[in-house]
Amino acid sequence: MSDSAEEDFEDFTDGSATQQGGTPETTAAAAAEALDAVEASTEVFVGYRELLFSIVYNLLGSVADTEDVLQETWLSWSGKKSRSPRQEIENPRAYLVRIAVNHALARKDAITRRRETYVGPWLPEPLITKTAEAPAADVAEQALRTESVSMAMMVVLETLTPLERAVFVLHEVFGYAHTEIAGILERSPSAVRQLAHRARAHVQARRPRYETTPQVQQEVTERFVAAALGGDLDALMEMLAPEVTMWTDGGGKVRTAGLRPVSGRDKVCRMLAGYAERAPKDIDVHYRHVNGDASAVVFSEESPYAVIVMDLTPGGDQVRGIYAVTNPDKLARVRSGPDDEE
Repeated sequence: MSDSAEEDFEDFTDGSATQQGGTPETTAAAAAEALDAVEASTEVFVGYRELLFSIVYNLLGSVADTEDVLQETWLSWSGKKSRSPRQEIENPRAYLVRIAVNHALARKDAITRRRETYVGPWLPEPLITKTAEAPAADVAEQALRTESVSMAMMVVLETLTPLERAVFVLHEVFGYAHTEIAGILERSPSAVRQLAHRARAHVQARRPRYETTPQVQQEVTERFVAAALGGDLDALMEMLAPEVTMWTDGGGKVRTAGLRPVSGRDKVCRMLAGYAERAPKDIDVHYRHVNGDASAVVFSEESPYAVIVMDLTPGGDQVRGIYAVTNPDKLARVRSGPDDEE
């Protein structure tokens, strides 16, 4: 039994039949029943944990906050807050999603206040979804997390209201019907449809739907990194779209990180040239999938230095967005080995 299950079992059996004057036989029976209930509760929660992680991460953009919300969800589910582990839930999946989403929405206010004092551009914490060389079984185990939307989409989702974002993520990413979302958010179906319409229009205006093949994404990313680190300005000018924008998230902890996004091919090219001159000499680049996109994970002395994600034009021939996460707090979970998925 897991540590959490053991703790729940102890809490559940505290004040047991013995303390209430029961016989040793009834005490043992009650303890066995409680143990079975806690183990069953734990098994159900673990079975849906990856789904809950994916949904909450898409709502918050922070792995640390997502883990905190999952802990709160577990406490609600296991009976420490609102229910007995033995209480029957007709649809555990729906129940867990509902309480996880509502815990995430409650946390969103605190996250928003925290970002008001954040230094420089804020980008989502990169989620490494799989490695190119990962065995098929490992990739299958991570399948649910590949539902996480791209870094570029996450930036757009930050401009939605919390409720609009919840409706968009649940409907567009995870395929929930508006009636199901209404039950999760405790809103009427008509209100959910209005939220969905506003969110979809907002996202479509800022990021029209298109797909770049993984092969093209990988090839462009590798060419971009080679040109940027090699100081090949001609190659960079050819690869960058005229309207390209670069975001660098250092969180005020990296001296070279920009304090605001930089737009325009010439300005971005000069910024990249400056970064190349100041970069450590022992740079080691690994190509990973970050938020579902082929990306570059840069290490220095085996420590994570930056995660760089490209956003391509609809034709896939130029880079229109560059997202560079250099904040060490957001890179703490990134590893250099082949098993560096979360």
